[in-house]
Amino acid sequence: QVQLVESGGGLVQAGGSLRLSCAASRSILSINTMGWYRQAPGKQRELVATITSGGTTNYADSVKGRFTISRDIAKKTVYLQMNSLKPEDTGVYLCFAEVLGRTNGWGQGTQVTVSS
Repeated sequence: QVQLVESGGGLVQAGGSLRLSCAASRSILSINTMGWYRQAPGKQRELVATITSGGTTNYADSVKGRFTISRDIAKKTVYLQMNSLKPEDTGVYLCFAEVLGRTNGWGQGTQVTVSS
C-alpha cells in the first residue's frame, strides 16, 4: 500500500490558479501511474490527469490546456498545476496511485472551490 499525502487546494476566484501536491511514501518510479480524480456534488467522479512512471501524461478534455501534471522524483511528489480555473472545476480532488493495474493508495482528498 502506498501512503499518499495531499496538500494545496482552497478557495480561488474564477480565472485564478492553484497547485495541488501529492507526496508518496515510496519512490514514484515504482508506481505505474499517479494522478487525480475529482468529485463534485451530484456528479460522477472524473479522472482529471495522470502521469506514468515513464513520464507520460494524460488529461481529461475538460482540463486540457489549463491543468499540468508534473513530478519531482527526488521529493516523491506529483503536482497538479491548475490555471484559468472555472467554477465547474470545484470539487474534492483525490490523488491516487496505481500499481500493476490496481489502485494501491489514495490521498485524503483536498477541496478546491472556484467562485464566479
